[in-house]
Amino acid sequence: MATLSIDIIYDAVLRIQLFEEHEISVIFSDKGIRIRLPTTRRLAEFLDVPHYYVLPYFAMMEQEELVTRAERVGIMTTPAGTARYLSLMRERFAAEGEAILGPNVYADLLKRAGL
Repeated sequence: MATLSIDIIYDAVLRIQLFEEHEISVIFSDKGIRIRLPTTRRLAEFLDVPHYYVLPYFAMMEQEELVTRAERVGIMTTPAGTARYLSLMRERFAAEGEAILGPNVYADLLKRAGL
């Protein structure tokens, strides 16, 4: 079984969104910029681990205020989680992120996240 971490979860999220789904759902609100994440089941499938393996990591991410769960909406990043997501995207998948978001939105999101 693979050892998981929050960074591995973020990496898997980015790989799913950038290379498989080719889409990123960005939500702008008075609570900041949030990014909708794949379901925990989808992440478990992608990581080839049982579903219950990823659940503790989402609990940790909630405790660290990186994500929030909304009934019937799904899991979304918090502003801190968005900054971590964008930082990892910029570090590992900048070209792919910019290709999906467009250069202006990509640059603006990085700026708003303080990156």
